[in-house]
Amino acid sequence: MIFRKYKCVLCDFIYDEEKGDPDSGLMPGTRFEDIPEKWNCPECGVTKTFLELMD
Repeated sequence: MIFRKYKCVLCDFIYDEEKGDPDSGLMPGTRFEDIPEKWNCPECGVTKTFLELMD
C-alpha cells in the first residue's frame, strides 16, 4: 500500500497517511480524503484545505 504525504502551506506541518495524527484522533493509515472536515492542523489550526500533496 502506498501512503501519501501532505504539507501545510502555512506552517510546513507534514501529514503522513502512514503515521496518521493519533493525538487528533487520526489513526495510522488514515487517508487524507477520510480526514473529517472539522480536523485542524495541529501546528497552526487551519483546515485540511491548506494541505497540499507532496511530490
